[in-house]
Amino acid sequence: MESTRRLSFSSSSLLLGAGAAAAALGLVGLGYKYLWKKPEEAVRVGVVSKLLIHPLKSGKAVSVALAECQPKGLKLGDLQDRHWLVVTEDGHMVTARQQPRLVLVSLTCEGGRVCLNGPDMEELRFPVKQADNRVTGCRLFGEDIQGRDCGDETSRWLTRYLGEENTFRLVHFEPQMKGRKAEESKPFPPPTEEVAYAGMGPVMLLSESSVKDLSSKLEQEVTVERFRPNIVVSDCEAFDEDSWEEIQIGSVRLQRAMSCGRCSIITINPETGVYTRKEPLETLKGYRVCKPSERHIYKSSPLFGQLHNVKTTGILQVGDVVYKINR
Repeated sequence: MESTRRLSFSSSSLLLGAGAAAAALGLVGLGYKYLWKKPEEAVRVGVVSKLLIHPLKSGKAVSVALAECQPKGLKLGDLQDRHWLVVTEDGHMVTARQQPRLVLVSLTCEGGRVCLNGPDMEELRFPVKQADNRVTGCRLFGEDIQGRDCGDETSRWLTRYLGEENTFRLVHFEPQMKGRKAEESKPFPPPTEEVAYAGMGPVMLLSESSVKDLSSKLEQEVTVERFRPNIVVSDCEAFDEDSWEEIQIGSVRLQRAMSCGRCSIITINPETGVYTRKEPLETLKGYRVCKPSERHIYKSSPLFGQLHNVKTTGILQVGDVVYKINR
């Protein structure tokens, strides 16, 4: 009997000892994990001075005090960045490159209705949700994507405004529709997030100082609105944003994807709709070219602003501090 008790006690001791050893090894392993994981350092680099949503691709920006930062871009209520698109009757996208006066068209939402405004045009209102309207296939940057047609009255409004013989229609990207990877046809890895009608990525960031630097080299100053950013940052030096690989703004975490290569659309004055095809593009080409090793990516396009993917969604507000994350 005594020997049985001793045996039982010894077995229990062995089991307890083994458990303690395993636990100790686990703690050691956990310690090594955290020792090897480099801690983050958040460095203040600026302040959000403007938040801009562009509901209509190539249309006028809507300045907001706060916005949700979602995987497909900035959102406030029914307004979501680049979620409405003008197309031809056969579904091909129409932008300010073909129709410069699109930059003067304002699309806003109020009480579940879209409000469409343009110079010398009466305001047109129609429901945001039009479930009975057809879903049409659209062609965007050589890729296919869907859109909900916004109706014949909207089509007549756009056709009359643009003053063309061709018929134009408006489509709306809805939440249940499949997005597209930003410019998948490009010969380099694009931002990984899906987008609706945006060209290269869900969030574009630009600093006020970069715009001021460019303006100092021009005969006429330009505003940030000409470059169609979503987040405008103040209290930093010109082009500081080029080095922000990962940033934190409030609860939102953004990961830099690539620089924004600029085309002739920035030569359209956002206040007049006049298309010069010269400045400020020519001046940017003089001092904002890419490295020789990146020419296969950007070719001759000058770089101005940074495109970001959304790592952590949340709320952005004007006045939020921008932190650069160092590892």
